Amino acid sequence: MFSRFKKPDSNDARPSLRPVTAAAAPAAAPAASAAAAPPKPMLAQRPASVPATPEAAAAEKEKKRKERLMELKVELHKKLLESLNLAALEHATEANLKAEIADITSEALSEMSVALNKEDRATLNQELYDEVMGLGPLEPLLKDETVSDILVNGPYRVFVERGGKLTLSDVTFKDERHLLRIIDKIVSAVGRRVDESNPYCDARLADGSRFNCMVPPVAVDGSLVSIRKFKKDKLGIADLVRFGAFTEEMAAYLQAAVSTRLNIIVSGGTGSGKTTTLNALSSFIDNTERVLTIEDTAELQLQQVHVGRMESRPPNVEGKGAVTQRDCLRNALRMRPDRIIVGETRGEEVIDMLQAMNTGHDGSMTTIHANNARDGISRLENMVAMAGIEMPLKAVRSQIASAVNLIVQASRLQDGSRRMVSITEITGMEGEVISMQEIFRYERLGVEPSGKIIGRFNATGVRSHYSERFRQWGYDLPPSIYEPIV
Repeated sequence: MFSRFKKPDSNDARPSLRPVTAAAAPAAAPAASAAAAPPKPMLAQRPASVPATPEAAAAEKEKKRKERLMELKVELHKKLLESLNLAALEHATEANLKAEIADITSEALSEMSVALNKEDRATLNQELYDEVMGLGPLEPLLKDETVSDILVNGPYRVFVERGGKLTLSDVTFKDERHLLRIIDKIVSAVGRRVDESNPYCDARLADGSRFNCMVPPVAVDGSLVSIRKFKKDKLGIADLVRFGAFTEEMAAYLQAAVSTRLNIIVSGGTGSGKTTTLNALSSFIDNTERVLTIEDTAELQLQQVHVGRMESRPPNVEGKGAVTQRDCLRNALRMRPDRIIVGETRGEEVIDMLQAMNTGHDGSMTTIHANNARDGISRLENMVAMAGIEMPLKAVRSQIASAVNLIVQASRLQDGSRRMVSITEITGMEGEVISMQEIFRYERLGVEPSGKIIGRFNATGVRSHYSERFRQWGYDLPPSIYEPIV
């Protein structure tokens, strides 16, 4: 039976599996402990905990069922690893492999004298397939389209983000070793490793999802894993308008800004939708332009014809071979780009980014971490200082004021919704201060009983500093879009 994917001598090397019954092990333990335990003084004993409600009893029963399935899965996974010819699995179809796993599982359960209903058997077979070919307990979450982030805090606490809200899932690992095995499976697939000497790693999954992990001893209570899932269908401007991220008037203004090659910075906090916004803005770039993208982890999904994508690389085991974003950016300047898009600027590459914006690469875009437009400018100044460039502060600010034209501020509100809360233009210098004017803003009006934020987008009444530029390029926006709602 099931010889297609079995090792040649797996029948001879089959381990003897001890029959597992529901009553045998628990029954023996109390008897042994009763015989060995010395008599205890009569103390006030807490009554045995009895489920107070039918719901609690059902929850306890479900918990025990899952624990039993987990133990069975561990035993059967060991058997599969010993029985299957892993080299032959590369050419196996999913249907054939699932049938093979079902046959091996059925025989093993018979040897172990374990009976499962049809639903539990199907669940067990699917989980075993995920262990062999996928990422174990994480596989269902990766396939769930409603999940945007997966956060693992040790083997027993796996959180997921849905609709901007974090919730604790019912997914668990068997133990820390199980979690470490899944981590090793991910990082080894991209030629990296994690251990005590190298306890953290950045990687990219096969589907493009961003992966980060940190293992003990740096992670105190168990390995930490975060996965930012890669969206196969990127959101366009129309989608973001429909979801309420910004208005059609703001979209018309942004289309004019991108098409007339203003240099744009998308600012925001973690998870605020900066990359999504950058993706959407890039849809306004003309197909005749040569665009180069530079990222730590390739997430941008540009649809233009002439796009060159670059990704930085960390050092190898020997600490050599690193390729930074700054290395990519310097090389990109020699590749005749019309626009340069940097996924995120957070270090010394800011110098080269500002130089590119100032030296003929109009229309370049990047993202930074900041709470508002003014903080974004301060962060640019700090990054220039951290790069070790000895420049007077006024010269740095002058460089920023001439390079950056527009700051788009994205934010994630308390209810989990993402909004473009501000669009701010940089208009030049006034003395030693960079002058700015806000064109659109999001105004919060209140909170519903359900916790949902009530608000509206509104113009500030200030006419764009680049209105003449827009008109010359054929984007004569009507004055009405700058009129505030009273």
